[in-house]
Amino acid sequence: MYIGTVGIATYCAERNKMAEITAKILKGFRDILPGEMIAREKIISVIKEVYELYGFSPLSTPAIEHKMVVCSAGDEAKKQIYTFEEPDGSEVGLIYELTASLSRVMAEHRELPRPFKRYQIQPVWRYDKPDPGRFREFIQFDIDTVGSGSMMADAEIISAMHDALAKLGLEFKIRYSNRKVLNSLIEFAGLTPDMAHPVFRILDKLDRQGIKAVKMELGPGRKDKSGDTIPGLGLNNSQVDCIEQFLNIAQSTRAEAVGSLRRLFKDVPSAEEGISELEQIHLFLESQKITDDKTPIDVSIARGLDYYTGPVFEAVLTGKKSSRVGSVMGGGRYDNSIGRFTGVDTPATGASIGIDRLMAAMFMEGKLESKPSTADILVTVMMPERITEYAKIASALRRAGFKTELYVGNAKTIGKQLKYADRQEIPVAVIIGEDEFNKNQISIKDLRKIKTEKVDIKDRATWVKELVGQKTIPRDEIIEFIGRLLEKK
Repeated sequence: MYIGTVGIATYCAERNKMAEITAKILKGFRDILPGEMIAREKIISVIKEVYELYGFSPLSTPAIEHKMVVCSAGDEAKKQIYTFEEPDGSEVGLIYELTASLSRVMAEHRELPRPFKRYQIQPVWRYDKPDPGRFREFIQFDIDTVGSGSMMADAEIISAMHDALAKLGLEFKIRYSNRKVLNSLIEFAGLTPDMAHPVFRILDKLDRQGIKAVKMELGPGRKDKSGDTIPGLGLNNSQVDCIEQFLNIAQSTRAEAVGSLRRLFKDVPSAEEGISELEQIHLFLESQKITDDKTPIDVSIARGLDYYTGPVFEAVLTGKKSSRVGSVMGGGRYDNSIGRFTGVDTPATGASIGIDRLMAAMFMEGKLESKPSTADILVTVMMPERITEYAKIASALRRAGFKTELYVGNAKTIGKQLKYADRQEIPVAVIIGEDEFNKNQISIKDLRKIKTEKVDIKDRATWVKELVGQKTIPRDEIIEFIGRLLEKK
């Protein structure tokens, strides 16, 4: 999408002349409010921790790249890329995905070690049709190893994905296959290489549409539920049968899948390289005690992007509620992409995580909550003239490691301040009035009681002011007491 030349200073000057600014977000974009942002950051933090255990380091690249860099994602992607011209005439664009920027980094920073292991979390932009759950700006979270042709690098990506999903407490399955094996299928079925992409595109529908629909699309075509005709590839019965044999191989374990492929492709010498790569990954996963049921070989995986050259993998959730979310992680080996920037063959493998899908799944499974504040404690202020003493108490709590907010709003009454804490879902309030100051005491109120006590909603405002869940203690015991209280969460 072409935006055109924009003179920022001129534009801002014109805007300043307007009496009002319309408070309306752009179509296809969204604000991420604190409740959702806090939940998202928790997920990202867990995944980052796992990736760093594997030695992956963070990388950040600009939101804007030269047009030739962002458009390297492919012809189809070019239709969705935001491009524009800078005042000096340079043609640039917002990044469509992170791999192009990684490729540019590897070409520009030749001093980086090989292999280079990085993770990257940044927004990307695509001029796509907005739908529920689909936005023109979204977060990509990538993990990649550049400069290693070893299957251990691919297996390590799968292993890191496995450990991240397990640590998030989700039920999942990471299926993997190999593009070289799929290419051998084309030879096995007696098809020409130019048929590979159309065949793979149809195989990618197997999970959603089933074998019968896939066979029809490979052959004469079919009608969808609306009655519209979906044209077929026109393969003959023998060719479709060969593909069906491939899809139906025994693969209840990874070892069985490898054996089945060797038997099926015994007369296709080119298949051995891809089968051997599947086996190498299997042996690594087996050595890590990562089971077949969590990381099976699934020969039907034919991920849509054209640039995969070897192993491909995809993580799906299998929980009772989250199974409908679909793929949450996916990737593979792309040995031919970075070389376009470096001028030399550069092997690479990696995966991308759908953070928003993961978050939706965790909410579905009750493994994540939306909390509008990071604070665990609110220090209320009953005597504004003694604000510095309240601030000292808040500082002491922070030094002890407690996330503490000092109330700085306009509400003067304790009831309104406690109502604020309740609305922000801050579990504990510290209350100090003149009596407590004189006796060197502090009152602690556990606001979580409102969720467990049977309270009439009409009396909620009154309830928070009452002494339910409140205890007065000596001031020097505050750290120990609150520590015990928060451990009960």
